[in-house]
Amino acid sequence: MTSADKGNSVDFIREIVERDIREGKNGGRVHTRFPPEPNGYLHIGHAKAICIDFGIAEEYGGLYNLRFDDTNPVKEDIEYVESIMRDIKWLGFDWKDRLFYASDYFDIMYNYAEELIEKGVAYVCDLSAEEIREYRGTLTEPGRNSPWRNRSVEENLDLFRRMKAGEFSDGARTLRAKIDMASPNMNMRDPAIYRILRRNHHRTGDRWCIYPMYDYAHCLEDSIEEITHSCCSIEFEDHRPLYDWFLNRLDIFHPQQIEFARLNLTFTIMSKRKLAILVEKGLVSGWDDPRMPTLSGLRRRGYTPEAIRNFTDRIGIAKRDSTVDMALLEYCIRDDLNRRAPRFMAVLDPLKVTIENYPSGKCEELEFINNPEDASAGSRIVQFSRELYIERDDFQEEPHRKFRRLAPGREIRLRYAFLITCVDVVKDEDGNVTELICTYDSETRGGNAPDGRKVKSTIHWVSAEYAVMAEVRLYDRLFTVENPLASDSFIETINDESLKVLNRCRIEPSAADLDIGEPVQFERMGYFCKDPDSTEEKLIFNRTISLRDTWKKILKNQE
Repeated sequence: MTSADKGNSVDFIREIVERDIREGKNGGRVHTRFPPEPNGYLHIGHAKAICIDFGIAEEYGGLYNLRFDDTNPVKEDIEYVESIMRDIKWLGFDWKDRLFYASDYFDIMYNYAEELIEKGVAYVCDLSAEEIREYRGTLTEPGRNSPWRNRSVEENLDLFRRMKAGEFSDGARTLRAKIDMASPNMNMRDPAIYRILRRNHHRTGDRWCIYPMYDYAHCLEDSIEEITHSCCSIEFEDHRPLYDWFLNRLDIFHPQQIEFARLNLTFTIMSKRKLAILVEKGLVSGWDDPRMPTLSGLRRRGYTPEAIRNFTDRIGIAKRDSTVDMALLEYCIRDDLNRRAPRFMAVLDPLKVTIENYPSGKCEELEFINNPEDASAGSRIVQFSRELYIERDDFQEEPHRKFRRLAPGREIRLRYAFLITCVDVVKDEDGNVTELICTYDSETRGGNAPDGRKVKSTIHWVSAEYAVMAEVRLYDRLFTVENPLASDSFIETINDESLKVLNRCRIEPSAADLDIGEPVQFERMGYFCKDPDSTEEKLIFNRTISLRDTWKKILKNQE
């Protein structure tokens, strides 16, 4: 069954896969892989690659591997390995028993390197890293051959084996491919295959003091695992001739590499190296800071895997890079949470309200709908009492012309409760409003007046007696400009208002029983989730996204 038969859009990658299946290429097999380097946490851009790599294999009944490209022990850590596996499973994919590492193949790669030497297409070079750059030339000028390019096969084999044995210092020698120093493709100008590097590897320990370079190892890993469709982002298009060169010289299984446009998102950065700078400088609390575009950060903020997968489906697969509006990602999470998140009431900036004609000590139980978008979500009981809290912004002592909420002498509706009227205002010695004295109409239970009179506004509230104290963290975009990397320093574009912590919030008591990460809508305030740092003594909620949805308006205008 084709992608079109299943009702899915057919992009250029699926067209290639379906053609290969029809023609019986690779025996009709579809086998993909996701090959992350364990040198940082995955971000939203990786989610697109994962959904392509794993999603296409699932769609066509194929297999997919998770394989770590762990060829650089300088930057790699088991923490990153574990976080990557956790994020992929959270996103909804299970590689089952197909977990591999580049380090699984170090012996094979070494043997292939000796084979290249024996074929006269690889040599040991004594140039330093700086000299190699100098000899490499420029985009407009050809490079120069290394003085060591014409060593004999016997000498190269001897030197390479001595490199492996640890006879030379780090950086003293490299093994390079002998291709073409005048090639217009800089990747083909005798690239390094192996370098000397005495670093402990998180899997192989100190067994190796030479490590394969990424471009050499990557295509071999695909070949060894007999990957049929090697999907990667567009920046690797210029590397494909080098991959082909290695595979052809070794005459081994040749996967088909297909490049697609990487995901660029406004108001964020998609570089693990630069995200690491934010972490290292303490500009964020860690890789899982809810302001980060990492999957760990998005999960902690309350994003759902369904919303992210829907987002990757919506942006599609293109051949050339473009930038996606952050508002589309925000639309996807709002759309998902609107259907799944139960509703609760929370007051983030509390102002006390005393209903003077409500009996002291009395408590009424009111029934609230959990989610108007999901009838199966049922209802809950909320306590109503004499003393309440409302949002401070829901009151103005001298209301402007368009203000419709509570004001002296004005009647409004408390959500699912009663109509109340403000009859007095209590202030402190500095003139700040500290309490509102109101009256209620006992005949308006449920918020409707039996005489049919209308009120202009409905506001949310919590019972002062039964509400639970909580800390609420309001997150905004981490950067103030659409393209932080276009600035002289992306750090200077960080939004100083990207995190606001509110410590006096009051929430419905039932919201305290939510699981960590479980989404909830605080009515009129946005979507939130309980943070992992929450304890029995201190509840912490992160705002996932506000209720405002500009992208929905954009889509409607386009239609």
